[in-house]
Amino acid sequence: MELNERQEKILEIVKKYGPITGEKIADLLCVTRAALRPDLAVLTMSGFLEAKPRVGYTFKTEAVDNEIKRLLNQYRVGDVQSMPVVLKESCSIYDAIVTLFVQDTGTIFIIDHHNFLSGVVSRKDFLKTTLGQADIHKMPVSVIMTRMPNIVTTTMDETVVEAVKKIVEQEIDSLPVVKCHIDQEGEERLEVTGKLTKTNIARLFLDLASRHNERG
Repeated sequence: MELNERQEKILEIVKKYGPITGEKIADLLCVTRAALRPDLAVLTMSGFLEAKPRVGYTFKTEAVDNEIKRLLNQYRVGDVQSMPVVLKESCSIYDAIVTLFVQDTGTIFIIDHHNFLSGVVSRKDFLKTTLGQADIHKMPVSVIMTRMPNIVTTTMDETVVEAVKKIVEQEIDSLPVVKCHIDQEGEERLEVTGKLTKTNIARLFLDLASRHNERG
């Protein structure tokens, strides 16, 4: 729910001075208790405040957590995704490393000759290879990539919360955003249409924080 300016101020007062009576809140806002009653009722029914007889209003932290979750659930991966960096399986490890730095990315998605997702390669994979004795000019990137089906993916329609959970649980930096196709043999093939990274998520949080500050 969207809180109005007065309701936001009430929450700040209760956070700072709670437990606090409705009369004291009204005094601090320079309004009558009657004028404040509807706002207090909204905040109480919405779970932001708890009203205790002869004690006053206290702030409920879990309500803020629920509000954050509700806001994030409004966003889909397609709302915040960015363009993926994609290379063919036949690309050399050297050329892939050059692409990594030129595109300033942490992960490259590898596609097969049908342009479907077949693997993922990260900075860590490149580092391990370059520390060895491999000829990175001749060796294809497919040799060091993580292959399907061991790749965690997301879709444009998945909620940001669901996608972030995958990133945290798998301890990875990004997810390929994919669109599913069924080939002539009835096999599922994945087309890479975007990527969701920790940077995308951080920008979303920054945007939400900026909007909150503007309202305040």
